[in-house]
Amino acid sequence: MSSIDTAPSGRSLSESRKRSSVYLPALIGKVALYIVLIAGAFVFILPLVWMVSSSVKPGYQVYAVPPEWIPDYFVWDGYIKPWTEFSMLTFYQNTIILVVLNTVGTLLSSSIVAFAFARMRFRGRNLLFVVVLSTLMLPPQVTLIPTYWLFAKMGWVNTLKPLWVTAFFGAPFNIFLLRQYFMTIPLEMDEAARMDGCSWFDIYARIIVPLSAPALGVVAVFSSTFWWNEFLGPLIYLNTQENFPLSLGLALLNSRNYNNVQATFAMTTIALLPMVIIFFIAQKLYIQGLVISGVKG
Repeated sequence: MSSIDTAPSGRSLSESRKRSSVYLPALIGKVALYIVLIAGAFVFILPLVWMVSSSVKPGYQVYAVPPEWIPDYFVWDGYIKPWTEFSMLTFYQNTIILVVLNTVGTLLSSSIVAFAFARMRFRGRNLLFVVVLSTLMLPPQVTLIPTYWLFAKMGWVNTLKPLWVTAFFGAPFNIFLLRQYFMTIPLEMDEAARMDGCSWFDIYARIIVPLSAPALGVVAVFSSTFWWNEFLGPLIYLNTQENFPLSLGLALLNSRNYNNVQATFAMTTIALLPMVIIFFIAQKLYIQGLVISGVKG
């Protein structure tokens, strides 16, 4: 009777030891991973914390060495004066115009070109796609002078047109990204739609676009983030302050004429918020689109 009672307890003890020997390394690995992630996040967030802290510091604390993280007292002028003494509202309006037009243009043009490369069969398709991808290897400095000359001849210098019109002619990286996603959608859908009398544009608009929300979301986030922060293009083509976007406006805040570092930090903090909000809203689509776009080549 005693042997019957002790046998199960012995088995359960050995099973628990086996489970602990399996779970313990996994637990240690998970804890180590979280420690590394937290340490990395802490390192990356330090500049942001210092920027927010400096936006409300008195001037003598901003340049203190070693850095002083907690202000002696809070100064809120950097969040107030630029709106009344500077053209911050105009900078935001110009930036929003550029972001909206470039995002819409990129989504329309790149998705149509990617649809043709992914779903349509025509002679020279692969060669043409390689040519499109090869333009990614060209540094933008190579085409800067001829592009500027072209826009100058068209009378577009010191206007916003050179900064958004080109978005309606496609972007090679976005074309590649969307093509990879479109190729994961079964071709049988196209064949069934063609049998029902759908044109290629109907297939694009009614089937491919609704099924490609994750990839389109990624392109929208990429485009909006890029044009919200774009500095070189506006610096080359724009000459007057009323046409400046936010990137040039923030640089102007720290120029010799204004030279208010607290205001620069404060306005930069405010400028970060829209992109952070957009990313968190589209985070699920963003990650899903990146993962699926690399599944099939």
